[in-house]
Amino acid sequence: MRSLLVVDLGRQPYADVLAFQREVARARIAGSVDEDVLLLVEHPPVITLGRSSKSAHMLATPEYLMEQGVELFEVERGGDVTFHGPGQLVGYPIVDLKQHRRDLHWYLRQVEEFLIKALATYGLAGTRRAPYTGVWIEGRKIASIGVHARDWVTGHGFALNVETDLRYFELIVPCGIAAVQMTSIAAELPNEPVALAAVGERVVAAAADVFGLIPRPIAASDLTAALHAPITAAADGAGR
Repeated sequence: MRSLLVVDLGRQPYADVLAFQREVARARIAGSVDEDVLLLVEHPPVITLGRSSKSAHMLATPEYLMEQGVELFEVERGGDVTFHGPGQLVGYPIVDLKQHRRDLHWYLRQVEEFLIKALATYGLAGTRRAPYTGVWIEGRKIASIGVHARDWVTGHGFALNVETDLRYFELIVPCGIAAVQMTSIAAELPNEPVALAAVGERVVAAAADVFGLIPRPIAASDLTAALHAPITAAADGAGR
């Protein structure tokens, strides 16, 4: 079975991780990284605007965001406006769909599926809510998803609220959904301790299971070295 290379980046600025995941995606396309990758990270407060974002969905000015220490980025992912911040597990799966199924809608459903499976280990019944993308618990949104793909290699990913300060979502119309109520694992399980690292382990296990891969932790430095390694004939032909 193929591996899922899992890199825990800890807490890192959004801009740094955005550049890193783009570099990994380019290497995945080129073949110098010949396995799928999952980057896990916790960001300082940041709001990102996807390709479908509308100005009316920003409820705070850039000046106010700067005063509150919240960064703002426009990115190439699908979807509308969303928030990332402390206490939230953010994951960037860099998956070559040529080795799975060349269908972005299918891929979105798989990301939802592994988040639902991970939540189930906490006794939480995550669901889908058509026509939206993401994961919900009894009408409250707990995970947002926005992806991008080039040459069938995915980028961007999901944000699962674990212990997130949900007041940050008052700065935006989350995902452009009017009157949406956001929630987190901690809010749904107020009497149970929830650790971001433990949630990450369960998400990794569920993601590997859904995609039929074996999770393999790898240091960021080792992955960085692989980005610049010569492309072997075997890697160049993988999945082609």
